[in-house]
Amino acid sequence: MAEEVIGVIGGSGLYEMEGLEEVQRVRVTTPFGDPSDEYITGILNGVRMVFLPRHGRGHTLLPSEVNYRANVYGMKTLGVERIISVSAVGSLKEAIAPGHIVIPDQFIDRTKGIRKDTFFGEGIVAHVGFADPVCPCLSETLYAAAQQAGATTHKGGSYICMEGPAFSTRAESFMYLGLGASIIGMTNLTEAKLAREAELCYGIIALSTDYDCWHDSHDDVTVEAVIQIIHQNVAMAKNIIRNAVAAIGDRRSCSCGTALEYAIITDRAAIPKETADRLAPIVGRVLKK
Repeated sequence: MAEEVIGVIGGSGLYEMEGLEEVQRVRVTTPFGDPSDEYITGILNGVRMVFLPRHGRGHTLLPSEVNYRANVYGMKTLGVERIISVSAVGSLKEAIAPGHIVIPDQFIDRTKGIRKDTFFGEGIVAHVGFADPVCPCLSETLYAAAQQAGATTHKGGSYICMEGPAFSTRAESFMYLGLGASIIGMTNLTEAKLAREAELCYGIIALSTDYDCWHDSHDDVTVEAVIQIIHQNVAMAKNIIRNAVAAIGDRRSCSCGTALEYAIITDRAAIPKETADRLAPIVGRVLKK
């Protein structure tokens, strides 16, 4: 059986998790360009882990500038089968206070179509199922891990993924309330789409940092407030990841690992060899059949 490898995408600092051994920096080259930064690999309680700061060390990349394809492709080539994504989000519900954890299970897309959110094209057409956009098994594990860590945790809910980098207008914020969404952020939907195409499990630890700008009894969202909450919860995020890693089994029981089974509709004889070779880590399993 292949060695279990768990990927973590999030802010810097997570690779400094206490107990992480055999730490190395790995630079990966992909057909889609450079990932956000070097990958940090190590072993935590016998499980190999791969960390990547989504916005680069020092937070130098806008949400729209992140090379999501390269990030996920790199994870795939490093043997990752499950990705835990750690993200700061705004709350769209009174019950989700700053400092709370949300494990969302749905998305509403408010990006503007300028991001590259698929590996396919250039001769290969594929349509993966995305009705349930995150891995239910991994999300259940993350929810239990967050509760075990003592976090006030909300299970499920829709994540609005906006383009940014500016925060919402007040009118937009009230519109999102009307959609019944739970949280709002700028990154996770793009990652989730690519993780599904790469047949990787994907789950989110969403950290509520503010009430966006709809809540009239709280200050409007500011970078200063967001950073303050994030710094207060770094230890909590580490504990959740540690608990989740201990609970994850070797064998996946979800359908994420076979997401491409019937997704490629292009006639195999019509697929350009160059495209097939470039996407070998992604499509190799199904094209060999």
